[in-house]
Amino acid sequence: MFGLLGKSLGHSFSKDYFTKKFSELNLNYSYQNIEIENISNIISFVKKNKNLKGFNVTVPYKEEIIPFLDFIDDTTKEVGAVNTVKIENGMLKGFNTDVIGFGKLLEETTRLQDYKTTSDERALILGSGGASKAVQYVLNKKNIPYKIVSRGFKLGVRSEELGVKNVETSPLWSLHKLGISYEEINTTGFSPYSIIINTTPVGMFPNVNECLELPYSTIESRHIFIDLIYNPEETLFLKNARLKGASTYNGLKMLHEQAEASWRIWNNS
Repeated sequence: MFGLLGKSLGHSFSKDYFTKKFSELNLNYSYQNIEIENISNIISFVKKNKNLKGFNVTVPYKEEIIPFLDFIDDTTKEVGAVNTVKIENGMLKGFNTDVIGFGKLLEETTRLQDYKTTSDERALILGSGGASKAVQYVLNKKNIPYKIVSRGFKLGVRSEELGVKNVETSPLWSLHKLGISYEEINTTGFSPYSIIINTTPVGMFPNVNECLELPYSTIESRHIFIDLIYNPEETLFLKNARLKGASTYNGLKMLHEQAEASWRIWNNS
């Protein structure tokens, strides 16, 4: 058995994706949604389900699960979030395949090379959770500068509100300048940026009429908008960008790639 750990998982594509995959491979495997109210319950769940060999992790547990794991790889340590767990010899081993998925999605975006060669422009990441950290990791590896927008950011206390105890030693939060507030972005507009990435769940099914309050009137055709949400196919966030002539991408490519990477981890392939 494999599964997906999270809350309110009716919207997730993972169960259908892996059930179909197992059928195509003629494997007598199952994939179940693992909905728990408290992350500490995962230990008892694993003990009760001896045939559970691995599971994916989604919000809100990508960061909360780390203390309950016996091992995390170097990438996961740097990212600070887990989306794949392998159960091996009674040990829970954590990995992050979101970085693989987002890396593949980023490669697919148009005009990225032109963007990367423009040193005075940067990316804008909306949200500061587990998915955001995977995005930050990829942008760091590609030497793409970025800012992070979160409702929790306020001048002078950003690092504390993010839970970073020592900004100088944190690999992903080395500068206070990484974080800005929504008030600030609504003042500056999108002009200083080339690629805007939504990592929040705002606009995800069933709340398809929700949309982040942002300065959409400042969108230009040169902009690239990415929404990690895949359901609906086009969120209001992406629709607003498309109507202004920007290039838009949803998160389906990322989901497929991270799922396949999880499967390779579970199978040592």
